[in-house]
Amino acid sequence: MESREHTELIEMVRGWDESMVDNDSQAIGSFMTDDWIIVGPDGSIDGRERFLELIASGDLTHDTMTTEDPIIRVLGDSAIVVARGVSAGAYRGRPFREHERSSSVFVRRDGRWACALTHLSSIAPEPSRTTPTELALRRKRFRAGSRKDGRTR
Repeated sequence: MESREHTELIEMVRGWDESMVDNDSQAIGSFMTDDWIIVGPDGSIDGRERFLELIASGDLTHDTMTTEDPIIRVLGDSAIVVARGVSAGAYRGRPFREHERSSSVFVRRDGRWACALTHLSSIAPEPSRTTPTELALRRKRFRAGSRKDGRTR
């Protein structure tokens, strides 16, 4: 059975994802501490104010934000949430789609959780699920070999 804290944090992360897809800077800000920091996959560091300005201006938009396979460690009034997910949208008109591992530190203040730090790392996309039929066809093509013109022998 999951603890109350675990359930609260899962609900918070899901709400944050929904707010990101809604591109609602005010709602997103409600999940952060005033001094929230984000470390991007490239090692760049930014803060709450700049991040929320990018969303409010429309320079940063999301159409996908997922959190999958969360690992949660509650340490008193602090918690660590590590997960994988997909973040997709556009930054200043340029589309992006990132498969990421996120590590976030949450603190509980006045009975409410808020995120103080988010660290993102790029990861490889999850491998596609190949059906047995697809595998059999691939093996058949491999065994048959291929000619220089790309046709099967």
